Amino acid sequence: MDITGARWTIRGAEAVLPLGSLYISGDWDEYWQFHLQQEHKRNHLALHSSGIPLIKQVLKARCSTTPPPLPIPV
Repeated sequence: MDITGARWTIRGAEAVLPLGSLYISGDWDEYWQFHLQQEHKRNHLALHSSGIPLIKQVLKARCSTTPPPLPIPV
């Protein structure tokens, strides 16, 4: 993290430090497999949970014959 010109916020540093710890402890490969499984669940399975890809659900909702109500400014 000590690179010339690098600036870290507390939040950014706290996000990166555990990754370095995983690498140094030798647990990186096990963590990475877990990470890939979680990404698959979050990105793939969630999109196809109902058997219809999410994009089709969104398009179906957007292509409704009844337009959504417009907000009335007050």
